[in-house]
This record gives sequence, structure tokens and C-alpha cells, in this order.
Amino acid sequence: MRTLTVACGDYDRVRPLFDGRVAVEGVRLVHVPLPSEQSFPRAVTRAEFDVSELSLSSQLIQLSRGEARYVALPVPVARAFRHGCIYLRRDAGIAGPKDLEGRRVGVPEYGMTMALWLRGILADDHGVDVNGIAWCTAGTNVAGRRERLKLELPQGFDVAPLPEGATLDAALLAGELDAVMSPTPPASFAAGDPRVVRLFPDPRAAAEAWCRRTGFFPTMHLIGVRREVLEAVPGLARALFDGFLAAKRAAEAAWVETLAKSSPATMFPFLAEEWDAMRALLGPDPWRYGVAANRAEFAALCRWSHAQGLARRELAVEEIFAAETLGS
Repeated sequence: MRTLTVACGDYDRVRPLFDGRVAVEGVRLVHVPLPSEQSFPRAVTRAEFDVSELSLSSQLIQLSRGEARYVALPVPVARAFRHGCIYLRRDAGIAGPKDLEGRRVGVPEYGMTMALWLRGILADDHGVDVNGIAWCTAGTNVAGRRERLKLELPQGFDVAPLPEGATLDAALLAGELDAVMSPTPPASFAAGDPRVVRLFPDPRAAAEAWCRRTGFFPTMHLIGVRREVLEAVPGLARALFDGFLAAKRAAEAAWVETLAKSSPATMFPFLAEEWDAMRALLGPDPWRYGVAANRAEFAALCRWSHAQGLARRELAVEEIFAAETLGS
């Protein structure tokens, strides 16, 4: 039996693979529970683990350059709506998305998946010329963050780091930025500073309306397997896909069982209602795996990555995933 290291967040939907509830035939999985901030740099620079959680945007960039050392599985292990991740200075004169054109907007990394999604949404849904924005990069609340992958932007793109020691939060408050995109709220907003507001005042309503129009539940991270590992173990890609799928189904069954109890195990009083609301919005299989169920979403990301100057070319969806999982 072959042992494989798996670097992945400790998500409820993967936990059954590592606690004995789900097995993958012929392999033993050793979980390395790392947050994505730690696993992603190790994946793109050293391909350190046999199986790893991957930044979807980084994978598209590396694949378009012929540098991807991992082959992705159609397992969207992390998804998140991002309409609530755009923050503004209240006095910046930005009344709606179109007002972002020509502005200075901060983002932790131009190439990160959250930014890829938000620029795509702004362009497709709101007609924003996202390539006409001056993009400024830095850590949101802690200085020192840099692009994970070196950018190869076409001529005319305006993307540059803020000065050494700067943060997006401080630059926003100082008037050096008009807006910030960040998965982590700027410290000023989190502290209730009235000078900072969201672009979408009701981000949940905006995200739900967008989801109903598009059918998308934004994929942030995929699972990838090192190429040489796949070549050494025939059938591994499909076996791992089936294992992750079985783990997700086991996690869903556990949630259903928990929600049916008269005394909930969590401190959330309306968790059962939220579960029903999720299924009403996203359908009976909200965390859908596989290529067919996510094809339109993956195709949009391929298009946006090239249009935003990240991928060298527009990839086809079939190029992203292990061949034996394309029919999944």
C-alpha cells in the first residue's frame, strides 16, 4: 500500500478521509492540516506534497505556462461567495461598481483566486473595465505580502506593489487607495470605522441574486496530485476523486443527522434553517464535484484568467483536470 501526504485544510467535507470513515483503495493518506496561506506557496514553488490543496488561479497560470507540477481533480474543496470582499472609503465618490473604473484599488495579490472572481463579476455583471483600474498590492492588515507567482502582464496593465511596509488598510484610510478587495476585512472595517464601507451594502443579497442568474458557487481551491505520483499509480486520479466525493457525502450525512436532533450540537440556533436556505439557493447537491456539474464556472475562470493578463492563453476546461476524471 502506497502512502501519500495530503496538504489540505481541516474541512468538514474532507475529514472523513482522515478519520477512518472513508478509505481510498490501495493508498494510505496522511493528512497534513495546513491553512491555504501555508500550503499554496509550498505547492507552487516546491510541489512538496503528494496531494495538495491548490489555488485555482495559480493552477491556471502555471498550467498555461507549462509549469504545473500538479494535475487537478474536479474537487472544489473550498468555495466562497465574494461580493462582501470589496471595501471603499466612504468619501471616495464610489456609488456603484462602474465608479471603480480608473481608480486605485488594493488587493493582497493580483493573481489570487478571489481577485480573479471579483474582477470577472465586475466585468461581466456590471460592465466594469477592470483592466483600466490601477491595482496596488500589499498585505491587508500586515505588511510584507507578495505575489505567489511572478506576473507576466501584457503591456498597459497597471499592477504594482505599494511601498515596503505599507498595508491596504492604512493606504485606504490615508486616501492612497479608493477601494480594497480582500478576503480578510481591513482592520478599520472590522473595528467599525465609519470611514470604510462595503461596495455592496447587502453582500448576501447581491451574491444570492448573482448566483440565481449564473448558477455559480465560486470555486476557490481545487485538489491536485503531483504528476509523477499519478504516473506511478495507475487509476489514482479516479480513486482519489471517488474518495473525496465519498468523504463529502459522509460529511453531508453527518450534518443532516446533527440537524435532526432535538438538542443541536452547535451554538447556532437557526442552523437548520440556514441548511435549508443553502439547498434552496444551490440545489440538492450544493457542494457539487465533477467537471460536468461545474463546467460553465470553470470555463468562465479560464476566460477571465486570460482576459485579466494572468494565463498566457485561454485554457480549455479539459486541460485542467486528470483525464480519467473528465467524465465524473
